Amino acid sequence: MQDLLTERLSNYAPRQLALDYPEAGILVPITDNERDPEMIFTLRSSNLKTHRGQVAYPGGKRDPDDASLIATALRETHEEIGLPPDQVKVIAPLSQVMSLHRILVTPYVGVVPGDHPLEPNPHEIESVFRVPISWFLEDQRERTDTLSFLNSTLYVPCYRWQQYQIWGLSAVVLVDFLNAVYDAGIDILEPPR
Repeated sequence: MQDLLTERLSNYAPRQLALDYPEAGILVPITDNERDPEMIFTLRSSNLKTHRGQVAYPGGKRDPDDASLIATALRETHEEIGLPPDQVKVIAPLSQVMSLHRILVTPYVGVVPGDHPLEPNPHEIESVFRVPISWFLEDQRERTDTLSFLNSTLYVPCYRWQQYQIWGLSAVVLVDFLNAVYDAGIDILEPPR
């Protein structure tokens, strides 16, 4: 898995947004299962101030002590799901996205051990779950959401995996990953046919 991601993302030019907003770093964790790699998501606690009860990638806002946004993503991942930084092989960034709360988010793809136990921090995370990447490649979207972003309209798929709904910012990052690594051809700039 690591070789595929390294090869595919080495030629990928992630979109950088020239916005002066607070920054966040998130991890897009991909398990090292060669046969059927999975993507790891979290369900945020319903007690949080923002994005409560939503599916998200592990990560969060940059602290002044963080040396980089990669360090932010790794620190937050450790805090949220108990995955130590030394268990993550960071491959490359994806395109930046902006949250509804005007935070500039940089996602980083990382390979993680498929068998490492994950422990959700109950103050921040309700649950941690995995979805096979092969399932996303079938594009079994539940619906397409229309989102406004910087004077343009995005047509973002919403996926339902078991009881979890993957939509919004997480779905934008997911589609960027699928297109960059697997040439999925999911166009979020045009309405689906």
